[in-house]
Amino acid sequence: MPRAIVTGAAGFLGSHLCTKLVSNGWDVVGYDNLLTGDMDNLVHLERQERFSFVRHDVTEYINVDGDVDWVLHWASPASPIDYLQFPIQTMKVGSLGTWRALGVAKDKGAGFVLASTSEVYGDPQVHPQPESYWGHVNPVGPRGVYDEAKRYAEALSMAYQRQHGVRVKLVRIFNTYGPRMRRQDGRAVPTFMDQALGGLPLTVHGDGSQTRSLCYVDDLIEGIWRFVNSDLTGPVNIGNPREISVRELAEMVARIANSDSEVVFGERPIDDPEVRCPDISLAQNKLGWEPQVALENGLARTIDWARSAWF
Repeated sequence: MPRAIVTGAAGFLGSHLCTKLVSNGWDVVGYDNLLTGDMDNLVHLERQERFSFVRHDVTEYINVDGDVDWVLHWASPASPIDYLQFPIQTMKVGSLGTWRALGVAKDKGAGFVLASTSEVYGDPQVHPQPESYWGHVNPVGPRGVYDEAKRYAEALSMAYQRQHGVRVKLVRIFNTYGPRMRRQDGRAVPTFMDQALGGLPLTVHGDGSQTRSLCYVDDLIEGIWRFVNSDLTGPVNIGNPREISVRELAEMVARIANSDSEVVFGERPIDDPEVRCPDISLAQNKLGWEPQVALENGLARTIDWARSAWF
């Protein structure tokens, strides 16, 4: 069976990815420096013979013995609260970390999968966003450290494919939610859940008319699994094309959580995208994939998890 390295293994998405690979018989070596990751996310894998963990900053040289079939590079702060707090680390893991991970793939003759992001589209002027859209990013704004790190990582990955023949795959991940999100993540779903379950007002940025499209984590991981096992290079969008305004999302979370919390409005962050919605035609046509979990059902599952995990 394949043997894989997963960087960012202790993160929200990285831990779910490790679970998927191990459950399908893969051997997985997880790497994480725990800047934003949490070992609690990997407790269920601790006794799995096919899983091992190395605490390591992947911007430093990655030393792994034995054969490696795949390198899946998921390491990076991924929420605005994180990459605004750790801007240099975010740029380093997108540049040096990607370079180190690509180096392992090159040396081992392994395939390489980059967790890119819908943030490469910035505040889009094309809607919904197809993979052919080059984006509308402010490189000097506060969010630019994440956007440009991922755009650079995509370019570096393709350079390794063209010059060194590394088998590269680029997946652009749109907003995802589900169990194991951090309570203080700063993104809309965990923030609204924490406030609703705690009886606090739900804080919406601006007037709440900006839209997002939210994919349940199980759906996302299934899309990535199919992508890894396909002959596509990408980039390929994986996300849920159902749009919802941020205000509607806050109200939905409060309703599902049976909360009486009211919605209040605050200042809109700099460069906050007005819209964000994937065109998933490529994933539908080439991977036979599309989301299966309705937003209401996914939020109910996540809120039930948060009740036991956070309170």
